[in-house]
Amino acid sequence: MVIMSSLFFSSARRVTPTLLRVREFAISRKMARCFMSDTKSSVDQLSSGQEMYKDLQKYFNRRLKAVYRRFSDLPDDSVICGRHHVYFVEGEGIYRMDTRTNEPEQVLNLGQVSNQEQRKELYNEERKGRYQWNIQRIRLSPQEKNLAATLKADQREELRCVVVHLGESNSPPLDPPHVVFTMDKVFTFEWATDEVLVYTTLEGLRCSRVFRLDLTSNGSSITPVYEETRPDVFVEVALTGDRELLSINCNSRTSSEVRLIDTATSHLEPFLVQPRQPELLYHVEHWRKQLIILANTGHGQEYQVLQAPLSEPSMASWVSLFAPHSGTVIKDIDVVGDHCVLVARTPASELILIVVPLNHPKKAYTVQLPKWACAITTKKPSIADKRAVFQFMISSPVCPPVPLSLHLEDGVLLYANKDRSPPENMKNYTTTRLEACSQDGTPVPVTLLHAEHVQCLKQAPLLVHVYGAYGRDLDMEFSPEKRLLLEQGWALAYCHIRGGGEQGLSWHRQARVEGKQRSMEDLEACLFHLFSAGVSSPSFTALTACSAGAVTVGALCNRHPHMMRAVTLQAPFLDVLGSMEDLSLPLSLEDVEEWGDPVRNPNHRLIISSYCPSSNITPQCYPSILLTAYRDDARVPLSGVLQYAERVKTAVHTHCAAKPKSGCEPASNIVLNIQPGANHHGPDDFSLVLEEEALKLAFLYSELGLEVPGLHRRRKR
Repeated sequence: MVIMSSLFFSSARRVTPTLLRVREFAISRKMARCFMSDTKSSVDQLSSGQEMYKDLQKYFNRRLKAVYRRFSDLPDDSVICGRHHVYFVEGEGIYRMDTRTNEPEQVLNLGQVSNQEQRKELYNEERKGRYQWNIQRIRLSPQEKNLAATLKADQREELRCVVVHLGESNSPPLDPPHVVFTMDKVFTFEWATDEVLVYTTLEGLRCSRVFRLDLTSNGSSITPVYEETRPDVFVEVALTGDRELLSINCNSRTSSEVRLIDTATSHLEPFLVQPRQPELLYHVEHWRKQLIILANTGHGQEYQVLQAPLSEPSMASWVSLFAPHSGTVIKDIDVVGDHCVLVARTPASELILIVVPLNHPKKAYTVQLPKWACAITTKKPSIADKRAVFQFMISSPVCPPVPLSLHLEDGVLLYANKDRSPPENMKNYTTTRLEACSQDGTPVPVTLLHAEHVQCLKQAPLLVHVYGAYGRDLDMEFSPEKRLLLEQGWALAYCHIRGGGEQGLSWHRQARVEGKQRSMEDLEACLFHLFSAGVSSPSFTALTACSAGAVTVGALCNRHPHMMRAVTLQAPFLDVLGSMEDLSLPLSLEDVEEWGDPVRNPNHRLIISSYCPSSNITPQCYPSILLTAYRDDARVPLSGVLQYAERVKTAVHTHCAAKPKSGCEPASNIVLNIQPGANHHGPDDFSLVLEEEALKLAFLYSELGLEVPGLHRRRKR
């Protein structure tokens, strides 16, 4: 399936599950390693306020380990099917299983990746802190002769690509699989042929150059293919679903330009589909010498499906094939056989599938998914698979992935588990769709997950999730931590505020630059609606956000600090004004289309100044705040997080000093958890994931004054 995140590119200040990130529930396969003492001490100098949660953190660490063990056998969508082998990741290596003999064989040992010079560098990294390889992405060549994989080092942004020769697929190879080439800074990559790998490189946070690696019997060579000159454009490569075209996708936040390479031609030269136009976003798939194009040329500049001959790809030849009903927005596209499969969201933010028979597009039909489904991922078909079956998995924050198969010819949807039945445990939990009315009258969807009836949630602790930036949907994939909270009586609310992408491209456009205030108004309306509906209360409510989601949460803390009791922020973007004024930062130029240009536009500066969390801190009683940040994060500079924490602490102290003690209770705790490394998306190591999540749970239970289930009973023994 085509991931539409490519239209908003990968360097944004966000924390989302992408093709480069292993699922939280699969991370338990990774090996845990310990901090070196010198790194630990330097980080502790920045971190503060965690001591009071240490005992609870240890308790929740044990609870989380037990929860992860319960879900250790979940369906794994990282398995890759070749013509005669199944490839999978296990421990610190890539293995394959021969489907004819069921004999496993190691394809790549991660411990053998580094050369001597690199090993010296990594030894120095080990002395500073933690280090290990994590496999990010695997691609097989068309005839299964070669495999390429990208590896990421813990606490580092850099990626390394390893090319492994597998041998001929139709007969046992004379030699075992072995590494034939390694390259650094490779971001996206695809096989054009068995001997040609096309890839992009990541320099800092910018991806602008495309290369091809040619493997021959006489050696290898690298030649440039394309270079993007605009600094706000991010470049990726991808194969169409039928693997016949390779696309070079050049996307800014507001426009697209696609070049195609026909893998059947010998020269493999790219050709342009449609030149860039302002506010035109499009993506290209392929079917029987026809381009199937997803472009925002529909009503209200939303996505619709169009068709054009491969020989005449420009916009003048685009013909409308399918447009969704008003209020339904297309989120993703895939072409399977003679069918176009669309993932879409309804006005209530429910997921549906729309199947468009490409030979008879007027016979398009809708497939209803279970009401609890909040996220969908697809299983990549094997190289040899030509069946008209769409395989995918649905999940929610509290429901593990469930595999399904949609037979496209007759529209039959089947559960792909052993008994072909829906998950039994979902009957214990409820997914309720709500609508809050924002200040300007716009309805804002809210997804509420709970075990008790809504009328019984008045005293329940509530964890509210929010993002609202870059046109990105909230992350609603399965999380063992969220399942644990639901089992312990919490209600979980996901507020789909403007600035995100749940309601389409216009949902994002309404809350960028001049409209950014709408994100804060939407969040305030969501909280008010939840409380009015009898769901929890401010004293039992906590907000959580990552990256750019911290802008909205931080602004609400400044304006209405009494609407919540606690806040947890990960890799938080809090100093919008300072960051956007500093043009030396890697994201400032390309983020102008999201936040505005305070350097050249005085009006933009006034708007940003009005909501920037770090610029609007005043003496008052703030909620308790846990700030988790990463020392070398290039997307969100640590200095902005430290500055924000210090300002809030000063404001709380000033407020309490000016009022009687009784007027400042409960006390606000501002806690810093500064971790080493440059990984904006959080740690890859399983033990560190548990430490971070356990601290969050300990913080939430302590600050909301909740009794910890089972803790006191254990102490009495």
